[in-house]
Amino acid sequence: MSMIGDGLDKAVQKAFTRPAPKSAGPQMRYLVKQLGGTKAVAELLRMSQRQVERYVAGTAKKPRPGLAARLEHEVKKRWQPQIRAKARKRAASTGGIVIDTRARLGYTAPIGSTDEDRVRHLTVALPPQHAARLFDAQETGASDQELKQIAADALREVYFQDGGRRAGSLEEVHFTDIEHLEFDL
Repeated sequence: MSMIGDGLDKAVQKAFTRPAPKSAGPQMRYLVKQLGGTKAVAELLRMSQRQVERYVAGTAKKPRPGLAARLEHEVKKRWQPQIRAKARKRAASTGGIVIDTRARLGYTAPIGSTDEDRVRHLTVALPPQHAARLFDAQETGASDQELKQIAADALREVYFQDGGRRAGSLEEVHFTDIEHLEFDL
């Protein structure tokens, strides 16, 4: 997955009303129930159907680190879908989303300008329409580059142009060298 996509997922997961299963057995049982059988889970996790059955039965307990990470990722991706949908809808219609980032931001500007590309730490509340664009793009399988461009456009409009009050001729914001990126609903 992508850095921005993972950040959006983590923001939505903060809305969960109960924690996702933590150990392999309950996680495996949850996925078997969601996907309708051990064969589908085995294909998803790239492992044998028999090994999935061992985790479900409780005879296998401790997955290797790679499998544990895939298992946790797949469970969290499917956990509490109604809560996830409500949180996304609220952010996209009324609440908006907050982006907290430390990255190289700016735009091509004359030397000495304060808006020349440089590492900045920003915490910016993005209005609902930007949250909607990010979530819609993520759901349609947009690449990390496309999500990064949507975030850069949102920062251009909200932070650099201040909703049209300044830097009106600004066309493109550079959003690179991301050191830290977090979203909050």
